[in-house]
Amino acid sequence: MRLLLVEDDAALQANLKQHLQEAGFNLDTASDGEEGLFLAAEYPYDAAIIDIGLPKLSGIALIEQMRAKGLDYPVLILTARDGWQDKVEGLDAGADDYLTKPFHPMELTARIKALIRRSAGKASPLLQSGPVTLNTSSGEVRLGKHSVSLSASEYKLLEYLMLHQGEVTSKSLLIEHIYDQDFDLDSNVIEVFIRRLRKKLDPEGTLGLIETLRGQGYRLNALPVRDNP
Repeated sequence: MRLLLVEDDAALQANLKQHLQEAGFNLDTASDGEEGLFLAAEYPYDAAIIDIGLPKLSGIALIEQMRAKGLDYPVLILTARDGWQDKVEGLDAGADDYLTKPFHPMELTARIKALIRRSAGKASPLLQSGPVTLNTSSGEVRLGKHSVSLSASEYKLLEYLMLHQGEVTSKSLLIEHIYDQDFDLDSNVIEVFIRRLRKKLDPEGTLGLIETLRGQGYRLNALPVRDNP
């Protein structure tokens, strides 16, 4: 998942960036509202974390302009003020959730994961298609009753596909959401990881879990859920 973090406190920005990257997110950062607006409009994100008290363009104005541009991914606001008026103003501007400083980084991570799930229409942390389940809270993947070991990149790819079940996603879009900005967009790495996922999750090739649509991309099919073997 790819996040945008707009925070002008350099120390807090560095701390949150490290924590979120360790939690498996890819992150772009900005230190003022104008830079944040440029990044928000330029790249596809799964969610944004925006401080209210930003220089050049306030967090409230940034969110309002993002929504005016049709950018509808979830936004969580950070505020150093604990007054209810600031929180209401942020939510009215188009934010989806808020945290008051100081906060624990693990709470931020949990809230961001929940926002991303809900934006994909998934209330539960447990994503499932047929016998394949992925727990976004624990990071565990299971095939029936058996745990499946995935690399970090394989997990990120599967998580994105499972959050967008039934949707056709191009290789370039997968790379933009899952990997860093400087990743080689001409690489065939997505094809390699798709093959690995099929081998681990559908070794007999009977499920039809991940479908390739020539010239379009990949689709993870929403398979009926039955009792796990």
